[in-house]
Amino acid sequence: MQVILASPRGFCAGVNMAVDSLELAIQAFGTPIYVYHEIVHNKYDGENFSRKGAVFVNDLAEVPKGAYLLFSAHGVSPEIRRIARARSLHAIDATCPLVTKVHLEAIRFAKEGRTIILIGHEGHDEVIGTMGEAPEAIVLVESTEDVDRLQFPPETRLAYLTQTTLSVDDANRIIDRLKLRFPAIAGPPKEDICYATQNRQEAVRILSQEADVVLVLGSQNSSNSQRLKELAAESGVASYLIDGPEDIIDCWFQGHETVLVTAGASAPESVVQACVSHLIGRYNAQVRWKSIREEEVHFPLPRQLRTISQSP
Repeated sequence: MQVILASPRGFCAGVNMAVDSLELAIQAFGTPIYVYHEIVHNKYDGENFSRKGAVFVNDLAEVPKGAYLLFSAHGVSPEIRRIARARSLHAIDATCPLVTKVHLEAIRFAKEGRTIILIGHEGHDEVIGTMGEAPEAIVLVESTEDVDRLQFPPETRLAYLTQTTLSVDDANRIIDRLKLRFPAIAGPPKEDICYATQNRQEAVRILSQEADVVLVLGSQNSSNSQRLKELAAESGVASYLIDGPEDIIDCWFQGHETVLVTAGASAPESVVQACVSHLIGRYNAQVRWKSIREEEVHFPLPRQLRTISQSP
């Protein structure tokens, strides 16, 4: 077996910032530290932080008044922020800046009196947070078929935004359909799909041409990891989304010699290396590393944690 280890892969700058924020908050403020939703969509990080004393909640009523609360990388709606203030919670905002950018665009378009068409996946934490910025002005679409069903009065001023973790190709197809149906529609000055999502998709698109099987490390509820799996499958390569080495099945590799290993933006490198070690130990795999482009993006920590991170 030959293993191609794709780069870039794994944690993006937003996930690094969120994970570092929770680590520092636990050190600085003690436990329990409450986190609204999962810190990132990866079960290993969730289990690790739970052992350290983080408590993940989906309802702020579960958080005692005056407690420390961290908002995850996916962002939250203004209503969640309001509830946190009403409960006197010490909120630490670890929202990815690229998600914040989409929120600000939604606010701007809504103030301009536009109806916003948000391209994204219903129920995703990021989509829920973005729609909460202007719920009366946002319509969600997930496909070109959804676009075809849209009906607006002729005078309606429209704009579109996208979830940051979509397939670039899928998003572009939907955007093209929107522009075809609504030529005057406005869009963001810079595309919303994040750099890390695009880079990981590019690596899979290029490197899957050399592979017989693609293994994507990431959890099932990770949107960007799902897109990597789908992108490889669209190239005609057998692809599997797995949480870790325990999910690998021998029959995937019968008659196959080259395996591409990559990871979604919320999958830790420790899990990638565990899978590579499994492939080496079980199949005597030879590993080679292939980089498509370099990433040097870093996001600052939340304000409350910056001085803590600089302490000796």
